[in-house]
Amino acid sequence: MTSRRDEFDDFVLDAAARLEATCGRAFPAVEFAVEDVPRGPAPWDHREVPLGRLYPATSARTARIVVYRRPVETRVTDRRDVAALVADIVTEQVAGLLGVSPEELDPGFGE
Repeated sequence: MTSRRDEFDDFVLDAAARLEATCGRAFPAVEFAVEDVPRGPAPWDHREVPLGRLYPATSARTARIVVYRRPVETRVTDRRDVAALVADIVTEQVAGLLGVSPEELDPGFGE
């Protein structure tokens, strides 16, 4: 039996894999992570609890995209909606990393 936490991790990995297949060689070097909640507000968070964050690459580490499980789960009531919201979060963060709009990566973004 798969736990909700494991299922959420799978949603993130599935969303990343779909984007990687779409982008091909243009897909950036990036790590994906899931955390339960954000550790604290980032300077760019505008009074909202973030659902995900992009940490740009530095000379010492690869870019990192974190999706926050608990805030995502509180936004939706159905598990299928969790998967769709996670896909949008991952798409939005990868688009930010590539400097393109989310719709360029996924024409169905936000639907």
